[in-house]
Amino acid sequence: MEKVFAVYAGPDGKIGIDDRMLALGASGEQWVELKRESLVPLPPEADLFFLPQRRPAGINRQSSRQELLPGEERTAVAAGLPPGYTRLFLPAYQSLPSAPRLPLFGYTAVAAVNGRLFIAAQKTDEATAGWRVREGEEKKIPALVEKMLAAHPKNRILKQLAHCTLVYKCLTARNIFLGRGEGGVPVSSACNARCLGCISLQPAECCPSPQERIAFQPAVEEIVEVALPHLRAGKTIISFGQGCEGEPLTVWPLLVRAVEKIRRHTGAGTININTNAGLPQGLEALAGAGLNSARISLLSALPGHYHRYHRPQNYSLDQVGQSIDRLGALGVFTSLNLLVMPGYTDRREEMTALFRWLHRHPVDMIQLRNLNIDPEWFWQVMKAGSGPAAGISRFCAELKKEFPGLLVGNFNRPL
Repeated sequence: MEKVFAVYAGPDGKIGIDDRMLALGASGEQWVELKRESLVPLPPEADLFFLPQRRPAGINRQSSRQELLPGEERTAVAAGLPPGYTRLFLPAYQSLPSAPRLPLFGYTAVAAVNGRLFIAAQKTDEATAGWRVREGEEKKIPALVEKMLAAHPKNRILKQLAHCTLVYKCLTARNIFLGRGEGGVPVSSACNARCLGCISLQPAECCPSPQERIAFQPAVEEIVEVALPHLRAGKTIISFGQGCEGEPLTVWPLLVRAVEKIRRHTGAGTININTNAGLPQGLEALAGAGLNSARISLLSALPGHYHRYHRPQNYSLDQVGQSIDRLGALGVFTSLNLLVMPGYTDRREEMTALFRWLHRHPVDMIQLRNLNIDPEWFWQVMKAGSGPAAGISRFCAELKKEFPGLLVGNFNRPL
């Protein structure tokens, strides 16, 4: 049987393997031994993070006890996953009292097998064509950005997308300049929720946001100017609701006019919205204008837990359910953007509530989204709960068994 060893970062920043310690991951606030079957090789597109002032943990092979790795200078390591992978376990570590809050990324356990690095994750979507930079593309992107900006020098959306492409390496922004896959079109600086792990806006005393929210509301003409050529490229998607903006439904009258104008010029491509679905009337109007698909974010189907994380302003989980029902009745392809956290999503009470909710409010697809957040901060606010979790792999298996016709993956689909 292959041994799974603990890894760490040394003071020089190099990754080390401790073959005296077996690897641990975390499910909720519990440490669990990482088994070979829950690991896949570290993908070349993955990122590695060093977790400052956090001591890595493992299982002492001599005593079989869970312990911190020897050496106070050793730092815990985590991976950030590329698109198409779902995290199974969090990294196992103990924070020092002075440990800073971690930035908003999806931290995944890392281990070593036969001298190679592995991650506690599974591949959950093969439709990655529009989510990877192909060989030779990286060098071409700056010129493509410059060319499109020169053609549309006054378009503020394109200026924002250029920033997101060149600074944040955002794939949906990049796709606009490449003319393929799902292209993002940010439209709103406002939001009607205060999600705990919002990646575009955080209080100053919190953690840094990985993206900066747009500070303008575009005109209909700016939206059409970006969306129309992308849709005409074929098998493409334009999506409102990006990481660099608030909630697109807060400007739904503007979007209705833009979608109507786009659809007067072309019926090609898929028009999608990524949303919290707190404004059912806005989604209904957009469906009438030509919206094809909607992806709705959800952490929990338990009202109290939903409100604790999403912190909605002037709407509730009831409105989210109403939105799904209206979209289904109007023939809009509807996905649930399920925010996945090991030790939380796979708790039995969460699974039971979600399955019941999905029977009441059927969707076409579940998109598994690794929640980007400092795990300890999440547990402080959301509470880990008592008893062991089922495991993310088992959660996925039970989800597919309960809803055999449901598409489960990670990406929006062109229709």
